[in-house]
Amino acid sequence: MNYSQAIEFIYSTIPMFHLVGKKAYKADLKNTLALDKHLKNPHKSFKSIHIAGTNGKGSVSHMLASVLQDSGFRTGLFTSPHLKDFRERIKVNGLMISEDEVAGFVTKNKSFIEKIQPSFFELTTLMAFDHFCEHEVEYAIIETGLGGRLDSTNIIKPIISVITNISWDHADLLGDSLVKIATEKAGIIKQNIPVVVGEFQDEINLVFEDKADDLNAELTYADKIYFVKDSIQTVDDMQMFRIEKNKKPFLEGLKTPLLGNYQKKNIATVLASIEKLKEKGLQISDSNIYRGIKNVINTTGLKGRWQILSQKPMIICDTGHNEGGIKQIVAQLEKIKKDKLHIVFGMVADKEVNKILELLPKDAIYYFTNADSPRALKADEFNKMAIEFGLRGESFSSVQAAYIKAKSFAKPDDVVFIGGSTFVVAEVL
Repeated sequence: MNYSQAIEFIYSTIPMFHLVGKKAYKADLKNTLALDKHLKNPHKSFKSIHIAGTNGKGSVSHMLASVLQDSGFRTGLFTSPHLKDFRERIKVNGLMISEDEVAGFVTKNKSFIEKIQPSFFELTTLMAFDHFCEHEVEYAIIETGLGGRLDSTNIIKPIISVITNISWDHADLLGDSLVKIATEKAGIIKQNIPVVVGEFQDEINLVFEDKADDLNAELTYADKIYFVKDSIQTVDDMQMFRIEKNKKPFLEGLKTPLLGNYQKKNIATVLASIEKLKEKGLQISDSNIYRGIKNVINTTGLKGRWQILSQKPMIICDTGHNEGGIKQIVAQLEKIKKDKLHIVFGMVADKEVNKILELLPKDAIYYFTNADSPRALKADEFNKMAIEFGLRGESFSSVQAAYIKAKSFAKPDDVVFIGGSTFVVAEVL
């Protein structure tokens, strides 16, 4: 079996959440444990950092991986979803798993896969663990796919657990309140394992505190220790932070190519996590932190986070797709000086679309579209829903058609934003 055949097998025979939605969600760890046993427990061969949360876990994962790589550790990185290439999900020291290795894994384990019929994410998780074992990874950054308690990644025993924040997303699977969603995310907290929570949130803090108390897990709120007073965009297109640790200046001049304002929250989570890793004995210097954060895109290949595709007009894409993420995006768009704002936007049908529509700016020109995915909300239907919220624009049956039209209409001093769904951003990239 070659790579093309392996990918065809994965996509055609295994339920993939990002294509079919909740039908692909397995609410237990049975298949994951069976696969792990079949592969001789590869997750036990490396130490791990486990990361959950509604928003920011991708950025936090990549920044931590970059810092660990700069510190000289052989570092695995498992994230989802991918934007352009399936292999983006599984990396060692920034290098994607090879096509031959994907094909080899599927070929070797095909009969067992057909026997237990795992989900796409269950299979991908164990492919990553097996890859990290084969490549003798020292530390792996493991990002949850959905939730935490029943997520396929939750068979690991990490050296620290990280929960970035909690917002509304996947309420149909994780629960119809922030407390219920937080309870699922808190499922990654383990006995005697330190946990870093990125943001203190009044309505859910007791969920984490009670869980941590029950499991004797030291709990740290990142934003109680690290405070990002502000940030500026430098002449070399970096975001430079002004940070205080316990109310004193810290890591002055720390900067990153990730330009989203929401990175101010993420950087606090990263720094608090690094502090815990150092307490575990990892040798990480301030220089490693400066270089790791500054070089995160080159080191890890992170894409789609407030990524500026061009100037004049400024074209920006961002994969933020839930209530919390969209709030941050809209706030940053409002601060950009511009003549007109053009928004190429599409969503998946199983999201809480109305909650997103009520957040979007009324004065923008919209190009409603749908990605090439069975889960995508059709552009015409989306447009009709948007009209009820005072949003005006055209419908386009493909992302490329919407993108081309937006670019042709936009003047040099306008801004074009592309988002609403990871699929939409992926097709533009």
